[in-house]
Amino acid sequence: MGLYRNICKKSIESTKNYQRLLLCNSYSSSSISTPIIPPFDYEPKAYAGPLAEEVFQKRKKFLGPSLFHYYEKPLNIVEGKMQYLFDENGRRYLDAFAGIVTVSCGHCHPEIVNAVIEQTKLLQHATTIYLHHQIADFAEALASKMPGNLKVVYFVNSGTEANELAMLMARLYSGNLGMIALRNAYHGGSSNTIGLTALNTWKYNIPQGEIHHVMNPDPYRGAFGADTNRYVKDVQDHIDFGTSGKVAGFIAETIQGVGGTVELAPGYLKQVYDVVHKAGGVCIADEVQTGFGRTGSHYWGFETQGVIPDIVTMAKGIGNGLPLGAVVTTPEIASVMAQKIQFNTFGGNPVCSAGGLAVLRVLDKEKRQAHCADIGSHLTERLKALQQKYEIIGDIRGRGLMLGVELVTDRKEKTPAKAETAVLFEKLRELGVLVGKGGLHGNVFRIKPPMCFSKDDADFLVDALDYSLSKI
Repeated sequence: MGLYRNICKKSIESTKNYQRLLLCNSYSSSSISTPIIPPFDYEPKAYAGPLAEEVFQKRKKFLGPSLFHYYEKPLNIVEGKMQYLFDENGRRYLDAFAGIVTVSCGHCHPEIVNAVIEQTKLLQHATTIYLHHQIADFAEALASKMPGNLKVVYFVNSGTEANELAMLMARLYSGNLGMIALRNAYHGGSSNTIGLTALNTWKYNIPQGEIHHVMNPDPYRGAFGADTNRYVKDVQDHIDFGTSGKVAGFIAETIQGVGGTVELAPGYLKQVYDVVHKAGGVCIADEVQTGFGRTGSHYWGFETQGVIPDIVTMAKGIGNGLPLGAVVTTPEIASVMAQKIQFNTFGGNPVCSAGGLAVLRVLDKEKRQAHCADIGSHLTERLKALQQKYEIIGDIRGRGLMLGVELVTDRKEKTPAKAETAVLFEKLRELGVLVGKGGLHGNVFRIKPPMCFSKDDADFLVDALDYSLSKI
């Protein structure tokens, strides 16, 4: 009983200390003025459609009950322009989540919209049973962005489809079944990719197949911190003791998106790729969220680890919002797909291909990779300064314009600040800032805006977070 009282006493003291800390922060920040969204020379069209409540009721009646929404009062977003979104009342919001890391060039970017419109006027659909230059031109442009012998492109409609196809390729090429993925990973929600995903909030209780999950090389929360060698040993141990000694492949995001913007320990992929190749497997890089220059330092996330994968999957930013995905691999691996017919009705659709090609051209023309490096560096610096001010900010991580802010109630124990995150999430929306949430406990703010995000936008975001933290 005495032990119980001591534990309760410590818990109460810890809570009081935390409340005192928040109170001190509030007093010290009381002079912070309400941040104002940067000016933007664009007037949204007057909206005359159904209002939020009507849309919400219709959605609940006719769409699947598994759908979720952000915010206590869901936003009815009716228009977008570059890095901004507008609701039914014409209020402008800074979009710091880009349609879940999908809008790469900016909402309704004129060059991409024009490419889609012009192709739509000519031909919307034909499939690959006929020739059409758009799919070939797009494949050529995409292959030119790939290192090594990654030159064969397959077009699909989403990241889930891309990872499905990559897993099939790995198994056919290697002749093995076992796939290795990381804990905390997200690779899709189909009946096969749900097995690769390793976050229980996204997994149904169905057979997972021959899939093994190894320890996540997370420098902040991982069991071995940033000790890359111990994580690599875990992969080797898994192959030695959990498989026949042979595997089909290994898949990883370089920066885990849904898992809370977790960047893998330095040098991890280089060593693991060697281990997997020795076990007869192929290595797959999931670039669905990290690709196309978003990290700033490199065009592809896997390049930050100094590796060249055997297969690369991509989606989201590839189409700036179009339903588009791709798998790129080597001619040798691609040859196994010729054993049977591999066909995707909408993969490489002329309209999506025209839009995808326009995306690549815009990213180059507007030098978005360098822009992500520049703005991302400024944003990271400001966020880390905020971390020094507020104890609730446990970690700032990521690269370029793919950043995460993890909130904790205890920095030493790294206790997820779930309730506080929810409150701050609503406060940011009230100020006009839309961010994402990630991590198993939903305590990580995901900051992954359209790549046209400006320095003024970055300052507004940090000022809004500062103001919200001061008022919590």
